[in-house]
Amino acid sequence: MGFCWSRECGNRPCWAGYYVPCHAGWVGPTVLLCIYGFCSMMRPIEPFVTVFLTGTYKNLTTEQVTSQVIPVWTYSRAVLLVPVLLITDFLRYKPVIVLQSLTYVTAFLLILVGSGVHSAQLAFFFYSIAMAADVAYFSYIYSVVPPSYYQRVTGYVRAAILLGYAAGASLAQLLVSFGVPLYYLAVMTLISVSIALITSCFLPMPKTSLFFNEAYSVDQTKSSVDVNNSESWDFWVKSVTAAKYAGMMFRTLILDCKKCYSSMAVLFFCIWAATGRCGFYQVSSYVQVLWVYIQPNNFTAYNGGVDAISTLSGAAASVAVGHVSLEWSVWGELVLGGFTLLIAGALFLMDLTGNIWISYTFFFLFKTVYMPLTTICTFQIAKKLNRRRYALVFGLNSFVGTVLQSVLTAVVINTKSVQLPITSQFIIYASYFAAISLLFTVRGVYTVFHMKAARRSETTTCQRAHTCDEFV
Repeated sequence: MGFCWSRECGNRPCWAGYYVPCHAGWVGPTVLLCIYGFCSMMRPIEPFVTVFLTGTYKNLTTEQVTSQVIPVWTYSRAVLLVPVLLITDFLRYKPVIVLQSLTYVTAFLLILVGSGVHSAQLAFFFYSIAMAADVAYFSYIYSVVPPSYYQRVTGYVRAAILLGYAAGASLAQLLVSFGVPLYYLAVMTLISVSIALITSCFLPMPKTSLFFNEAYSVDQTKSSVDVNNSESWDFWVKSVTAAKYAGMMFRTLILDCKKCYSSMAVLFFCIWAATGRCGFYQVSSYVQVLWVYIQPNNFTAYNGGVDAISTLSGAAASVAVGHVSLEWSVWGELVLGGFTLLIAGALFLMDLTGNIWISYTFFFLFKTVYMPLTTICTFQIAKKLNRRRYALVFGLNSFVGTVLQSVLTAVVINTKSVQLPITSQFIIYASYFAAISLLFTVRGVYTVFHMKAARRSETTTCQRAHTCDEFV
């Protein structure tokens, strides 16, 4: 199955030579995937998972959660990300989506009924598998819809995730405010991810993969396989060994990496995307521990409300930045440097205050600023790349960010000789963002002056050429 690029069908999507109506072929998979995304992300227990684990339900200490449980998620995700990325394309997405939903169910079932540190560690290990499989969710839809619908369906599936997360956090805050025990939030989370598991089973199986076909195209001059001939293609696919597939994948990865990161503009936006992702997930993972530390006794936590509002405000800021008229290739790095400094300041103040409400406010600021900045990086990287390299670059950025987070966790949290309290840890996270801000501010100033100097030189050259023409 392939796409018809000849445009002979007008506005109608054409699939491998036969006509598919505009209203068919993409609506069903998109609706099912949106339902799956909403249910898999609607996890009411998540904003209160640290409170749940350290409370009377599980009786774990804050130290156990900080240094023994949460790091399992960080380290496991770093190890699993690349294998899952490669297997996802080979298995054509749907099996990995089913696996993701199954691991979500297993993780929250262990959180609900398990007891002790080892049970919590196992739950976070399964959770890391689900997080690593996120790439299947975003890649699946592009393998079952025509390219003319890519922009539309991307908006739908991302909106489903956002609404699911916001709905889960809002529901959690509402129930906690009315005194509903956290146990029932865990039950609702298990029900929601179970619905996602059932939904994933009804997703249609893609006929082809995206990157696998690209890997094949690198070596297609060495093969006489006719990909438009289904019998020849099926025979070739069956004859491909795992080693041969892996070889093609890695050759294509190396070639694409050289092309993608040869541009300094792409490289620096990728650096921010990876380092920013590292800092964001590290702060998000341990902010509940900080709130448990500073909140007064008998205080009704508002973690869910803060999470929901900051997610929605960050999404709104991301949409708004997409409509800002600015020469991002010139000013983008300087904007990243300036607003990253604002993030660093928010983390410093969130850590230094002893007031839970001030800490909530600065976390809201932190998340609201981070989301549009990562949006700037995304569309600036996308502008410079061929479409088929999107998944590669964004996947590598995610991998580098996860590895950096693992290193940060190992140094700050799991170094036995250090044993930093949670407040000192957040000082380090704030300093980390301050260092990123310094790098991008310096780079941004250099880029602005370099671009202006280049334009002045170009203008002078044009004026001289014009003067010579007049003289002649």
